[in-house]
Amino acid sequence: MKFRRNPELDRLAMDFGIVFEEGGLEYLRPEWRQNYGLAVDAARREFGFDAAPAQPLSVTTSNAGIPWFLANIIDPKQIEVLVAPMKAAEILREEKKGDWTTMSVQFPLIENTGEVSTYGDYSNNGEANVQVNFVTRQSYYYQCITEWGERELAQAGLAKIDIAAKKNIASALVMNKFQNKTYFYGLQGLQNYGLLNDPSLPTAITPLLKSEGVNYYGWALASANEVYADVEALFQQLVLQTGGIVNMETEMILAMAPVSEVALTKTTQFNVNVADMLKKNFPKLKVVTALEYATTSGNLVQLIAKDLETQEVAFCAFNEKCRAHAVVRDTSSFKQKKSGGTWGTILEQPTGIAQMLGV
Repeated sequence: MKFRRNPELDRLAMDFGIVFEEGGLEYLRPEWRQNYGLAVDAARREFGFDAAPAQPLSVTTSNAGIPWFLANIIDPKQIEVLVAPMKAAEILREEKKGDWTTMSVQFPLIENTGEVSTYGDYSNNGEANVQVNFVTRQSYYYQCITEWGERELAQAGLAKIDIAAKKNIASALVMNKFQNKTYFYGLQGLQNYGLLNDPSLPTAITPLLKSEGVNYYGWALASANEVYADVEALFQQLVLQTGGIVNMETEMILAMAPVSEVALTKTTQFNVNVADMLKKNFPKLKVVTALEYATTSGNLVQLIAKDLETQEVAFCAFNEKCRAHAVVRDTSSFKQKKSGGTWGTILEQPTGIAQMLGV
């Protein structure tokens, strides 16, 4: 029996995109909505059909529909897990020393010495001389292995993932992260030191409030004036260490933990924040943050002069950044070794760094 189609269904499909296929059940008329049972009886009388006959029992097990993976997609955008930034080479700079065969390097340290004497026609007093010392550093050479199989490549390809390329990127990242760590801490057991633990670093000073015996909780609870006063104290210490070579126009790096940088946004009673005051008084000062400055003894801050009378204060050194060795073919897999070497951080002028611990 052919049902009479409600004309409003065509309007729903045309205007609103709500489609009822031909042969589908018509929605109930408004006068039937009060009582569903009465509506069913009315429909039977109008369309002339009785209750449906009894349905046979189902033979198969009921299910929720199609297999789930048929309604699943894989987003083509691949999301990379973020890692902490590597900032050592931004604070200083990197330089290659030797190659992968180099085990140690010696840096000549030259000091001018001498004295004058009262003049006399027959006097031979007064002398100028040069004193030379050789500072030794040892390199540490390391490696990382990358492996991938033929079946692994094929299965990853089903998800549009180039697993071999991703593993090679991972190996480069692992090596860069390690290299960055050696720039800060060096290697224990070797004459290889970092920017934070070189034995020639000057002793760190304490924040002003803490040195005055005040109950001090670091820059988190300090005022803008107190934060600026600590940076000013660091600059004063740097001037003293360098004998006045450093001045307000010197190019400097203010290195600190990311959480310490938040204190630079603190504002004085004159609506001027710490960062603005630093830019005004130290126009060539650059602020760089690194997680390594957050220590268990309190946050560390370093004020580093880029150079002292054209002599560089410090730099990061490596002998090989990344040497990619040959790809080795096995029965159904591949592997490749990558290697690199580090000297840690070389401090040429340790007096060009002032430190404050506990901010």
